[in-house]
Amino acid sequence: MDRPDGTESESEGEVEPKLTLAETAALLVETTDPLASDSYPNVTLPSSDGKRPSTSQQGITIENVEEKNLGDRDGFSGSNGGSSDENQASVSKPEDALLDYTEPYPSDPFLFLNKTLSTAAVRALIEYGIQTDVEGTPCPLSTADGHTVPAAQSDELPVCPPRPPGWELWFCSSQAAENGWGRVKGAKGASLKRSRSTTGSFKENAFLRRMESAYTVDKGKRIQMSVEMADVDAPIKWLKNGQELKPSAKYVFESVGKKRVLTINRCTLADDAAYECVIGEDKSFTEVFVKEPPITITKLLDDMHVVVGDKVEFEVEVSEEGANVMWMKDGVELARDGKYRFKKDGKKHWLIISEATKEDIGMYYVHTNGGQSKAELEVEDKELLVLQSIADLTVKAAEQALFKCEVSDDKVTGKWYKDGVEVLASDRIKITHAGRFHKLFIENVKPNDAGDYTFIPDGYALTLSAKLNFLEIKIVYVPRQEPPKIYLDTSGLGSHNTITVVAGNKLRLDVEITGEPPPTVCWVKGDTQIVNTEGRVRVETRKTLSSFVIEGAERSDEGRYTITVTNPSGEDKATLIIKIVDVPDPPEAVKCTAVGEDHATIIWEAPKFDGGAPLKGYLMERKKKGSSRWTKLNFDIYETTTYETKKMIEGVFYEMRVFAVNGIGVSQPSSNSKPFMPIAPTSEPTRLQVEDVTDTTCSLKWLPPDRIGAGGIDGYMIEYCIEGGTEWVAANKEPVERNHYVVRGLPTGEKLCFRVMTINMAGLSAPAVMTQGVTIREIMEHPKIRLPRQLRTKFIRKVGDKINLVIPFQGKPRPVVNWSKDGEPIDLKKVGVRTSEVDTILFIRSAERDHSGIYTLTVQIENMEDKANIHILVVEKPGPPLAVTVTDVWGFNAALEWKPPKDTGNTEISGYSIQKADKKTNEWFLVYEHNRRPNCTVSDLVMGNEYMFRIYSENICGLSDEVGLSKNTAVIAKTGLVHKVSPYQEKDMNCSPKFTQPLVDRTVIAGYSAAISCSVREFPSPKIVWMKNKMIIGEDPKFLMLNNQGVHLQSHQRPGGVDEVECKLEVRVYTAEKKEATK
Repeated sequence: MDRPDGTESESEGEVEPKLTLAETAALLVETTDPLASDSYPNVTLPSSDGKRPSTSQQGITIENVEEKNLGDRDGFSGSNGGSSDENQASVSKPEDALLDYTEPYPSDPFLFLNKTLSTAAVRALIEYGIQTDVEGTPCPLSTADGHTVPAAQSDELPVCPPRPPGWELWFCSSQAAENGWGRVKGAKGASLKRSRSTTGSFKENAFLRRMESAYTVDKGKRIQMSVEMADVDAPIKWLKNGQELKPSAKYVFESVGKKRVLTINRCTLADDAAYECVIGEDKSFTEVFVKEPPITITKLLDDMHVVVGDKVEFEVEVSEEGANVMWMKDGVELARDGKYRFKKDGKKHWLIISEATKEDIGMYYVHTNGGQSKAELEVEDKELLVLQSIADLTVKAAEQALFKCEVSDDKVTGKWYKDGVEVLASDRIKITHAGRFHKLFIENVKPNDAGDYTFIPDGYALTLSAKLNFLEIKIVYVPRQEPPKIYLDTSGLGSHNTITVVAGNKLRLDVEITGEPPPTVCWVKGDTQIVNTEGRVRVETRKTLSSFVIEGAERSDEGRYTITVTNPSGEDKATLIIKIVDVPDPPEAVKCTAVGEDHATIIWEAPKFDGGAPLKGYLMERKKKGSSRWTKLNFDIYETTTYETKKMIEGVFYEMRVFAVNGIGVSQPSSNSKPFMPIAPTSEPTRLQVEDVTDTTCSLKWLPPDRIGAGGIDGYMIEYCIEGGTEWVAANKEPVERNHYVVRGLPTGEKLCFRVMTINMAGLSAPAVMTQGVTIREIMEHPKIRLPRQLRTKFIRKVGDKINLVIPFQGKPRPVVNWSKDGEPIDLKKVGVRTSEVDTILFIRSAERDHSGIYTLTVQIENMEDKANIHILVVEKPGPPLAVTVTDVWGFNAALEWKPPKDTGNTEISGYSIQKADKKTNEWFLVYEHNRRPNCTVSDLVMGNEYMFRIYSENICGLSDEVGLSKNTAVIAKTGLVHKVSPYQEKDMNCSPKFTQPLVDRTVIAGYSAAISCSVREFPSPKIVWMKNKMIIGEDPKFLMLNNQGVHLQSHQRPGGVDEVECKLEVRVYTAEKKEATK
């Protein structure tokens, strides 16, 4: 083979050259087909300028040989249909040097892989090569051994430009080259003539299997990462973020054969890192991602209703401690600043707004990675409430006057006015403000202090007024005999001398009286005289003044009061009406009457007592069930007793309470309403269809709605109307809970339409309507008995058991059901029968043997009927065996025989239980149980003892209650005694043949062998004749006939159809026949 430079190559037998570092290695091959391409794995070949080579020589030159060029180089040539040859060349041991590839043809740059590839493409290049055809389109990838690579990976590899016909290129990365993968094949087949090889070695990969590129694990769980090593003895290291890991309880290293496993227990967020497995200079990389478990919200946010300036705290509780939550307002994340503060303690998190303003109104959200909750904040202008108003005063000269009021805000200041002029503090007038209380003291009252006093809070359009009445004492000369006189100033009182007092306030009524001699004063409430001079309600009397005092007025103090003054000159009376006003009683009967998706309607009853003052209206509050925070729904007084609350969350239970308001103040709250849930009606029921129709009824069934919602389903309402009509008639008054309903009382022959709706707290859903009308007319159905499987065979019960047979049937109209026993009508005094529309029940409370028999059930509709037979067998324990006799005794053995019991218990005897007893001890021992024959031989008896025997009968109910005792005993004689042998009489064994076990019918599967047998008592042996369908079988090889001690067996090979087989016996003049049919 010629070299590219024109020199002639060496022959195959020449000595292989050796290469040293930095030398040039030239590998040449020659093919018989000049169009065949060559293949040099592990190197990237520059090509010609697009034309086929002019010679058949192909080669590769490696300059400056280095270590990675060591190893075998394979050359391939051949075609798809022909053979291909392979030869190898090797490069000897290199040292550090640069690798360059040259060829005697002009280079073609498109063959070099200088394009940046995706991760998947690089992975594919590492493991596989790529092939391009003459049009430059991608072809399936293949490994060195010919396995095809999935197209999903090959799509990401670069496409080479077209080559001339007959050329193919497979190329691979340097990583694949080191593992010996990737080859170039010629499109035209030819035999490889010569090759030249030098010896070298490849650097091996330390890993047979590397770690995955990434792993994912939940926080707190365990993760395992594994690799497989080429050398099981090579040292291995595990690194985390470049730091070597040491074995511990958290990091567990395992070694199983070539497999090395790193296990990380109880992963935390700190384990989210990059990990390496290092074997020598080779490494395998991966990343571990630790996922936090979803954080759920266990306690939802509560709506807040505050006034301007109040502090707001939204509280939420999550499932995990130290979890991160995100607070948002109207979809915008809140940042920590001077206005918003975030606080957390364990599982609880707070959003705090120090002073609420109108700008803070909105919907607030808290988000976790496993859920969210929302609450509404409403901020109202602050309203000042008067808790205690000032009261009118009547004082005398030199006394003290005190005006006092109480407001709801302790920070509110105000001013006092007299007749519209501001009152200023002085030595005699003092103004104080302590918390919610504002007081005006006037010492040493003078006549000019009388007037109207007013308190006006700063910043509020509110006025509190009261009148100070000055009681002037005038000295008038009167004669010594003067009738009594009451001087009562009623100018400050209402109509009919009525004094109004706020409950809890103090009332002091000073009444001046005159008279000579001094009169006697008497205060009376109704018919009761007030004589107390001390206590809460008392009377203070001085010479010319009588004072009536009530400390802390109560409702019971209300009434008509009379003061009477009397002296010898006469008497005088005055009547006062004291009216106590108070806050009203709380409203009653708060309840929810209707709900929607986010709203509810609440009604209540007015309080029974209005506090003595007209009601102004009501205040409402609500809260979520289980929460202790109430949210105000209105600041302005609401006048009616029906309120619609809005902005609620569907599926959450709420409670409501109501306050009544009058001129005095706010009542105590009403009792909480029953919890209610804002819900929307469900969607319509699905798959409504007719199940059954009669002349007056229609049975419907359906499935629940697709969307039920949080309110669930309270039931279903069914309606119907005539087809084409618009008037729907309710079929049920109360909701139906089940998914089927029978509509009754329908007109026969009418064509009706039906519809079904769900109902819950939100009301009725959209209806599910049948697409077609239903004609109300019963459909004829043939009668059919559905006999249960256990009744298709003999039904066996013990005496005294209960028998309860439920037999379903079908048929329309309702069939007529009849029972009979053994062809006669059943006796209803012994057997009970109950029949419904779909089944019939036969029951016997205590079964007796005479209940046994064949019961026939007949189901009839006009001239159509169906019958079923039920065989009932009532059994009990059998009687004892009869005539138990010891028939023979020899050696240590005794032969017993007996007769079956007369009473078998109405069933077959399944066996006998034999017991023996020594007359010396009379202790019974079991010899045989379940002995089927009416005879047996008892062995192993003791010499010198006398034995008696007893036998129990046995059937499916058990052993008989009574026992059959042997009539005689068995005496086991001692040795040495002479046994008198009875004279032997030869028995005539001749007998006519008789079948002791006849042939029985058999049913077998076609193609399988079948055997039938019978037994014959015979002497001498008769002639046995087997016949099939009246024809003697003879020597037919299909049939095998055997005879063994009176048992005759006939084997039928692969029977088919229906055959009648006959066994015939002939002996002298005696014959016996037996027939059988086999299928």
